[in-house]
Amino acid sequence: MKTPAFRKRKQNKFAIITISIAVAMLLIVVTIDGMRLSKKYQKNLDQMAELRESISAEEIRSKDLIEFEKYTKTKKYAEEVAEDKLGLVHDDEIIFKPDETD
Repeated sequence: MKTPAFRKRKQNKFAIITISIAVAMLLIVVTIDGMRLSKKYQKNLDQMAELRESISAEEIRSKDLIEFEKYTKTKKYAEEVAEDKLGLVHDDEIIFKPDETD
C-alpha cells in the first residue's frame, strides 16, 4: 500500500513543479511585454510632444500669413513692391546713384 501513496506524492510534486514553471514563464513574458509597451508608450508621448510643438508653430505661421495677407491689400505694400521690383518713384523723390568710377 505504500507504493500508490508514493506515486501520488511524486505526481503532486511533478504537477506543482510544472505549474510553477508555467507561471514563471507567463510572468517573464508579461514582464517583457510590459517593458516593451512602456518603451512604446514613452516613444508615443515624445511624438505627441513634438506634434504639439509643430501644431503651435503652424498656428503662429497661420496667424502671420493672415497678417501678411491683410498687409498685401494695403497701399503701402503696393508702393513698396513698385519701388523694389519696378524701380518706380514718387514725383517728389530724388534718386541719387553712386559713382561707378571706383
